[in-house]
Amino acid sequence: MYALSVETDPDFFEVEALFDLCFAPGREALSSYRLRDDVPSVAALNHVARDAEGILAGAIRYWPVRVATAPALLLGPVAVHPTRQGEGLAAMLIRETLAIARHAGWERVMLVGDAPYYGKFGFRQLPDVTMPPPTNPDRVLGHALTDAAWDGVTGGVTRWQAD
Repeated sequence: MYALSVETDPDFFEVEALFDLCFAPGREALSSYRLRDDVPSVAALNHVARDAEGILAGAIRYWPVRVATAPALLLGPVAVHPTRQGEGLAAMLIRETLAIARHAGWERVMLVGDAPYYGKFGFRQLPDVTMPPPTNPDRVLGHALTDAAWDGVTGGVTRWQAD
């Protein structure tokens, strides 16, 4: 059994090590990281999963972005330690945090990922939304947290700037 909790400052380096293990240290070279540079993550949505002994098993983070002028969440990274994969932990992290995001008033979430996997959570391709290059457009996916949240939302994804 795993306990989910909001990521805290003491978790930071352990979570970063997990992300490096799962995605390699070069992960920060991806174009999605340019959208995160100098932008605070959405701390209330960043969660960790620990086992009964307190060992980190998984983590998820979210970042605010804009699609044209529409606010959205950028989900990712989400990672599960290789020894814990296949237990449904990533699904639990995704489902729980999407529910929290909805409750917090966010309308839409996007990510760059595999449509067959993320489709299980309601994510669909966003053909009219463009991530910075060299992102494969087939991997740009969105999930509506409210009815029709993606209707009419088109354009490029840009870094969050407070209103």
